[in-house]
Order: sequence, then structure tokens, then C-alpha cells
Amino acid sequence: MFELGKKQSLFIVKELDFGVYLGEEINAAIEDRVLLPKKQVPQGSCVGDRVEVFLYKDSKDRIIATTNKPLLSVGEVGRLHVSQVTKIGAFLNWGLEKDVLLPYKEQTAKVQEGDEVLVALYVDKSSRLAATMKVYRYLQCGSDYQKDDAVRGTVYEIQQEVGAFVAVDDRFSALIPRRELYGSVKVGDVVTARVSAVKEDGKLDLSIREKAYLQIGKDAQKLIELMESRGGALPFTDKAAPEIIRSETGMSKNEFKRAVGNLLKNQKIVINTDAICLKAEP
Repeated sequence: MFELGKKQSLFIVKELDFGVYLGEEINAAIEDRVLLPKKQVPQGSCVGDRVEVFLYKDSKDRIIATTNKPLLSVGEVGRLHVSQVTKIGAFLNWGLEKDVLLPYKEQTAKVQEGDEVLVALYVDKSSRLAATMKVYRYLQCGSDYQKDDAVRGTVYEIQQEVGAFVAVDDRFSALIPRRELYGSVKVGDVVTARVSAVKEDGKLDLSIREKAYLQIGKDAQKLIELMESRGGALPFTDKAAPEIIRSETGMSKNEFKRAVGNLLKNQKIVINTDAICLKAEP
């Protein structure tokens, strides 16, 4: 049985002027043969020889073989470049003559020509090869990473109520929980993070923030820079709603309060009724 989107070792069963027909058996029936175009046939090959090929569909939707090596096979995850954006989706260069389609419904963020996107290859309901940015079910669990290890990964999807989904090393399943999101994180970003937990199923929870005692100083400096850019003050205090604090600073309310406390302790700010102000230099 031919496996679309995968490499297979097949017999040459018949030679023609325009190529050779391949089959799983040397006496394969006509309906069980696939064409390998002449320009793809290894030099010196003849009937009875085995050839390793990749099977995909041509522009006329016919299964065809190639000895060229695609950048992805079905079920694999990798980075591909966007060669064109059309009304039906984006076409990605995957190393073969015919680009593979990334349908709009399989995009987790808008892509543009020239972008590099993390995708998996799958067979759609019409038995065609296609790409998806929804790579969650194609990622592996059970990495060797442990709590507090530093990792790098690609953000491939964001769900506001859950967090940012990350492919660590573009292979392993991980999540930055919503409470750990800091600053502006978007699909396609490559982030450096710390493993905050390893789940029982091997999936990773990540934090892009330092441990609290290390992060406080960075957050305090960020607030100073934010106040300096706004004329020396923030128009709210640590009593503001969490949503306002996160929107304005990228911090949770607790993180904000710790940073404000650090600045107060070091006599850098003054807190008024409805504002936090930088303390004037003596």
C-alpha cells in the first residue's frame, strides 16, 4: 500500500520513455503502480531494482514518486519558508517542485511571504498533503529536561485563557502558563525560558521570568525606565486592577507590588494617592 507523504522502497516494474513505474511487488498490477519521472530515475537502474522514493501528489492530483528529499514527511515538525500567500492559504517551500499548502484554517497566526513558520505535515480529508501550524499533537513528550533547566523553543499558538504553547527545540511539548507570560509574546517568537515543572506525561511548563528573587531587580529597573519615559510617573498605584497593571507593565499584580516595594525600600519612588512618582535626586 502506497504511503502518501512518506519515503518508501519500491521495485522498478516497468521502463518507459518518460520514466519508470514502481510497485511494492515486481509483478504489481497496473493500478498498483506509481510513476517516477525520467529525470528522477537513478542512473543505471533497471527493472527489478529497488528505489527509495517519496510519494506526493502532482498538480493534477495524481500520486507521483520522487527521489528528491523533502524537508518534511508526514507527522514530522519543522520550519518551512512561505513562498506565496493566496486566497486559499499560504504555500510553503518544502524542497519539492510543488509547494505544500498551509490552509488558513491551519494557521495560528497570519503569515506573510518570506516568513519562516513551524509546521507539521499531514494528509487532509481529501487525501492531499498539507501543512499545519497546530503542531501540538505532533510534538514529543519525555525530553531529558529537568526543573530549572534553560531551554529554547518556538511559540506556535497562544490561547489567552491558557497561555503560550511552545515547541522546545522544535520537538517537545511545552506551555508557558498565562500567569507566567511576561511582556509581548507572539506566535513565531523564539523564546529562552526556564523549566518550571515537568508534568507526569513528560510535557513541560515554562517560565520566561527569572526566579522571584532574581526578577525583582529587573522589574524594578523596568518600572524606573517606564516612569522616565512618561515624565517621571505612573498614573496608577499597586491598588490598580490586575488587568490595568498587566496591560501597562506586562507584570502580574504580585510582581508589580514586589518591584514597587523594592523601589520604596531603596528610596527611588514616592507613592501618591493615584500615582507612583520617581523621587527627585537630592
